Amino acid sequence: MAPSADSRGATVTTYRAVHRILGFISAVVAAAALTAGTAVAQPPPTGPAPVPALDLDRYLGTWNQLAAVPQPFNLECARDTRAEYTPDPQGNIAVYNRCTTWTGGTNEIRGTAKVNDPFTQAQLHVSFPGVPGQDSIDGPTNYIVTALAPDYSWAVITDPSRLSGFVLARGAALDAPAWRQVRTAIEASGQSPCIYLTSPTTGGIPDIAPLCLR
Repeated sequence: MAPSADSRGATVTTYRAVHRILGFISAVVAAAALTAGTAVAQPPPTGPAPVPALDLDRYLGTWNQLAAVPQPFNLECARDTRAEYTPDPQGNIAVYNRCTTWTGGTNEIRGTAKVNDPFTQAQLHVSFPGVPGQDSIDGPTNYIVTALAPDYSWAVITDPSRLSGFVLARGAALDAPAWRQVRTAIEASGQSPCIYLTSPTTGGIPDIAPLCLR
């Protein structure tokens, strides 16, 4: 059944709102780059540090995405983006990502996470069959748990290049002190909270906005 004119109009309006926010982020990044260009040259920073030790058994389970650096694959997601991690028979971690799309459907993908760092267990390679550049189960680290609440209630994820980022939480919302800790952790990893957009969740934040404005 084809969507109604009202639903098509709502979808177009939502996409325009997202694109305006992305334009805002582009301006912030450009301004930061300009500022960096006028500063004294500094040695290139090292990659984000993983947490000292990740208990994979505690880390398994379902996580809600509360904020993320926009990527082409997550622009389809309107709300309720979740990741589910379970052990697989090969000793790796089965990944099941899903979200509700702008039209009310479900977008989902399954993959595998393999630990690349046996010392901390916090650096992994995540692969998805059929995704160019990410379809091999073996590969370089592209998932770093760089911050984690002591009770495993939230986590901050990025990659060695800092081009991606995710704020995951067990619940649908975080309180103000936890959000302050998250923003501090993002800055400690070498990123700006301004490049993260909040992810709407049922029972949590209802809209999309740069995390630095929260």
